[in-house]
Amino acid sequence: MIVPIINEDIREVPASVLAYVGDAVFELYVRLHVAARHRSKSGSIHKLAIGHVSAAAQAKTARAILDMLTEEEQSIFRRGKNSNPASSARNASPSDYKYATGMEAVIGYLFLMDRHERLDEIITRIFEISEQGDPCDSANR
Repeated sequence: MIVPIINEDIREVPASVLAYVGDAVFELYVRLHVAARHRSKSGSIHKLAIGHVSAAAQAKTARAILDMLTEEEQSIFRRGKNSNPASSARNASPSDYKYATGMEAVIGYLFLMDRHERLDEIITRIFEISEQGDPCDSANR
C-alpha cells in the first residue's frame, strides 16, 4: 500500500488529523472483516459494519483496550480524546464520541508510523471485544 509520508514530526500532526486518518483505516478494516464473514448484499453488510464503527461501539472497545496500549499510544489516545473536534456525533454521548476519537487517533498514528503489526494486533483485539455476544458473528459458526 502506498502511504503518503508525513514530513513533519508526528507529534506535531494535529490529533484531529490522526483521528481522520484512523477513522478511514478502521472503516476499511471493518469492511474487510465483515465482507470476509458475510455473503450478503451490500446494504446488509453495511448494517453489520455500522455495529463496529458507531461511536458507541468504538468507545466500548476503546475503554476495553486501554490497558494494552503502550505509554506512547496512551499519550496519542489522550490527545485525540481531549481534542476539540469541529463536529459532534448525532447519535452518541459526548463521552463516547471523545473515546472513539481517541481510539481513531491511535489507529491513525500507528498507520502513519508504518506500525502495521501493532495496528493488526490492536484491531484484532477490538474485533474480539466487539464480537463477544454479537449475534451476527454467531450466525456464521
